[in-house]
Amino acid sequence: MPNSILDLPFVAQTRRNHALEHATLHVLAAKYPGRMMGGHSNPSGFFILGNLSLQEVADATAEALRRLRLGERELAIHPGCGTNLATSVLLAATFGWFVMRGSRSTTGRMLRLPFAFAVALLGLAVSRPLGPLLQQKVTTDADVGALRVVEVRESAGPSRTFGGRVMTHRVMTRS
Repeated sequence: MPNSILDLPFVAQTRRNHALEHATLHVLAAKYPGRMMGGHSNPSGFFILGNLSLQEVADATAEALRRLRLGERELAIHPGCGTNLATSVLLAATFGWFVMRGSRSTTGRMLRLPFAFAVALLGLAVSRPLGPLLQQKVTTDADVGALRVVEVRESAGPSRTFGGRVMTHRVMTRS
């Protein structure tokens, strides 16, 4: 029986894949500075989006897995992670909402607005260290254990983005 929701098999697998996705992005960013890329994890693996070859993604994933196993846990934390964005938005919006709630008149809302904005900025500042902490404790697991890469392939075709075309690679894993 799991001790917490984080121990449920599909959640635990997603957390390990999320850590490997981040580590892979760190490895790729070190080799290709300034190149736009991103990722998305799920229980069966992760996607890497970016103008990269299949071999570049496969090699970076293998290196990332090796380095995580050697104890480079910091590779599991990524500044561009959606956890950071979600934490920032949630805290800033919640802090601002607390100031604005209860004001029923337009005048009252207008008078509170500058204070709500300032408090929302405080929420944003508080979220900066909280996002990486949530990654470390909740959304990733750098202890990849028996995780192994079973396949790296290009997805069905290039995805369209605002800036043109970008390749999508699928990394399949198993524990």
